[in-house]
Amino acid sequence: MKRIAILASGNGSNAENIARYFSGNRSVDIVFICSNNPRARVHERAARLGIPSMTFSNADFADGTAVLKKLSEAAIDFIVLAGFMNKIPDVILQAYPERILNIHPALLPRHGGKGMYGMHVHEAVIAAGDTVTGITIHYINSCYDEGRIVFQAQCPVLPGDSALEVATRVHALEYAYYPQVIEHVVCGSPLPDQA
Repeated sequence: MKRIAILASGNGSNAENIARYFSGNRSVDIVFICSNNPRARVHERAARLGIPSMTFSNADFADGTAVLKKLSEAAIDFIVLAGFMNKIPDVILQAYPERILNIHPALLPRHGGKGMYGMHVHEAVIAAGDTVTGITIHYINSCYDEGRIVFQAQCPVLPGDSALEVATRVHALEYAYYPQVIEHVVCGSPLPDQA
């Protein structure tokens, strides 16, 4: 059985979706959810699902040593980022090469990099006049949003769309595809057909 830790900073809807997808799966165990925010709603979601959650300070995440110790003690095989806002430190990257997945709410390399997350991305998509956007699921490396791409799916940006309308379409892609792509990476199942 592959053991996964989810890192999340906020609401946790993607973390919950992933945990529900793997509930009862004999090949994957969501061991815990970890956050840098003690007040993040992801902790409530984890409690409802019966998944342990914990918080490390931003300083702990920047250094990485205490976080890596916890990951090692729990024999974590893969790390999944689900709305996690901190950069992953080199000490964790070196311990988990191509075993840390992230989802970005745009079609990288467009609208990626430091500071490009959440509504900032969708606003940039609208401002650029893009007619399509989507999601990119990729491995993490030492540069923001530059790790090897595993999967992309797209959706239209319609004339007159607001950033919120774009976000709604992108979230639907996240919920539909992220768990399946995680399963592909962790278990070797086929990649879903790209939208």
